[in-house]
Amino acid sequence: MLITEMILVALQSVRANLFRAFLTMLGIIIGVASVITMIAIGSGARAAVDAQIDALGASVLSVRAGSFMRMGVAQSGAKLTIKDAAAIASDAPSVRAVVPEIGGQPQTKLGNRNENLRVVGVSANFSAVQGYTLSSGRLFSNADDANRRTVAVLGASVPAKLGSTESAIVGQTIYIKGLAFTVIGVLAEKGASGFRNVDEQLWIPFYTARYRVFGTDQLDSISAQMAPGVSVERAIVEIERVMRREHQILPGKDNDFSISDPRQFFNVREAAANIFAILLAGIASISLVVGGIGIMNIMLVTVTERTREIGIRKALGASRRNIMLQFIIEAMVLCMLGGLAGILLGSGIAALLAKFVG
Repeated sequence: MLITEMILVALQSVRANLFRAFLTMLGIIIGVASVITMIAIGSGARAAVDAQIDALGASVLSVRAGSFMRMGVAQSGAKLTIKDAAAIASDAPSVRAVVPEIGGQPQTKLGNRNENLRVVGVSANFSAVQGYTLSSGRLFSNADDANRRTVAVLGASVPAKLGSTESAIVGQTIYIKGLAFTVIGVLAEKGASGFRNVDEQLWIPFYTARYRVFGTDQLDSISAQMAPGVSVERAIVEIERVMRREHQILPGKDNDFSISDPRQFFNVREAAANIFAILLAGIASISLVVGGIGIMNIMLVTVTERTREIGIRKALGASRRNIMLQFIIEAMVLCMLGGLAGILLGSGIAALLAKFVG
């Protein structure tokens, strides 16, 4: 008997017992779909981590007031000032550039639209340090900052939130905390960066924010961009040395500030995604084993049911090898059909995850 004829007979056998064949293949379907979903989740998690690390800018550290949280409570009430940022820029050789940041969520208004968007006061080099790309208009300059001009650069999603478009909003006047600002530029889409979506933020000159909007000399954070070829550990040591000196912290005392590499946050996320993928792999393995055992049991039942057929085949001259090969091919057909269905199901799940979860 030719192999092709055996395959056709196997397909006829499956068609004659569709429901039983489906139940037999179910374990294989679930197992294969789980494997594909696991691969999709793992690849997606790694791609998201890489994209968000890129969104942070190359080798950017963040300095914040207060030591790391203990039991949910900050251990220090210290604050950061522009003097700290200047000291890091001048006395930490591993740091190429710093960006002091003052932020808040005042009311932002355009026409009749009001939104509480995050407004960040930064120095003019913020785009280069954070790796942002200008989509239209221009960025504010050092002169804009020094003269405390009321100009603003918007994230990619802000025009839509204010009921406008990117092309239309440049040059318009918006009101931040009641103060009129001219929109001079819109950044290209960047996505989430850490805990925030930078596309939904506005940037204004640092001294404008300090003196005309927020009225405080206390910084939210200092972004420090490392020089090329410098290790994270070396940069952290130098920044820590400068900050301890500026804050007059005695030897043996805890820091009243924290220095974090934002990539650590994404490494935790990637680790969690990997753990989930491992669990899913375990489920997939069990499903495949159970599916294989199910097919084995059904084939044993099939052999018992088809005793007469086997006898007729032998009477017609079929060898023991041919009969065994027929049943093996039937088992392989079930596995292949189950695998194909699992691939389709897993691909569908992966597509849905990509669409709704991103």
